[in-house]
Amino acid sequence: MSSLRADPPTSKIHPEAEATASCFCSSSKIDHFDRLPDSLLLFVFNKIGDVKALGRCCVVSRRFHSLVPQVDNVVVRVDCVISDDDTSSSSSSIKSHSSSSSSSSGFSSIFRLVFGGISKPFQTLSQMFGPKVNSRNGNGPSLSVATDDDMELDQAGVTHHSPTQVLKNFDEIRFLRIELPSGELGIDDGVLLKWRADFGSTLDNCVILGAASVITNNKISCAMQQENAAAADDDDNGSIPESFYTNGGLKLRVVWTISSLIAASARHYLLQPIIAEHKTLDSLVLADADGQGVLCMNREQLEELRVKPLSASSASKRTLVPALNMRLWYAPHLELPDGVVLKGATLVAIRPSEQAATKKDVSDVSWVSTTFEEPYGTAAKMLVKRRTYCLEMNSF
Repeated sequence: MSSLRADPPTSKIHPEAEATASCFCSSSKIDHFDRLPDSLLLFVFNKIGDVKALGRCCVVSRRFHSLVPQVDNVVVRVDCVISDDDTSSSSSSIKSHSSSSSSSSGFSSIFRLVFGGISKPFQTLSQMFGPKVNSRNGNGPSLSVATDDDMELDQAGVTHHSPTQVLKNFDEIRFLRIELPSGELGIDDGVLLKWRADFGSTLDNCVILGAASVITNNKISCAMQQENAAAADDDDNGSIPESFYTNGGLKLRVVWTISSLIAASARHYLLQPIIAEHKTLDSLVLADADGQGVLCMNREQLEELRVKPLSASSASKRTLVPALNMRLWYAPHLELPDGVVLKGATLVAIRPSEQAATKKDVSDVSWVSTTFEEPYGTAAKMLVKRRTYCLEMNSF
């Protein structure tokens, strides 16, 4: 009698397992990321914004490389500002340095003429915005954005890229923000100085907020509170105290005003090639990491600059500042709702004299009180309720 013998387990065929493995191999060849629509990827890229991060995205795939230039929201963070001193050893550097010196002399001569030896803000401004020395093309832009390769090879003499070069491959930018590594104006520790300027082909308006010192609520002593109360009593007549004129207070505010206007006009001058090349722009902001100053241009102002050439100062690489009407508000002590005290708080609202003469709403200062973010927006709203002082300034 013969016996039936089963096949060994190793020789048994499992069709279900083979089918599953075949299905897995087939699905592993499909890139599910390719199923995402371009509109969703562009939405993500616009949220990224940073031009360096977008540059890295370009090398991920051909698809990314083709989509990144379509981004409409870009942020350029400037790594460094290169002055002529960085390459003064070369002959071309010497020529550029002499040019930069003559440019800065325009700032310095005005400053020395009016304010004597207080020149720190202008020296800083000259270093920040003087022509950059470039062995390849003479006077290049002073702002530079370094790629990863540049950062590694910079010591070997690699030239950093200007924002204009970085942005040349973007075709549809609508919202552009450029951020400098720091503010141009050298101010002492504890001093508050903020400004915002709107430009078309020339200055449209500028608002400056300053304070000799900022005292937080945890530093306010009882003596300080009594001093604040006494100052508030003195302010009842709404006049600026006599000490403001005699102890250098007015002189310092004029320094702040002129320095801020020169910084704003220098920033505006640098933006010309970017504005000319990117005609899709709706908004352009040039700010700094310190939060000191902000230059803004909307679509109408950008178009105005393209149509109407700006008036440039021949002595210094900046836009000519027109004759101005200014309004000044001052408070010896200004206590904000959160307990912070601004000593010597000053608000200056500036408009071109031509604009002030043609507009009927000259007395409207609502645009001033909404210029700054909190808590400084509240400070501006409190200051505009005080007595207004009118000043005028010639073009420079």
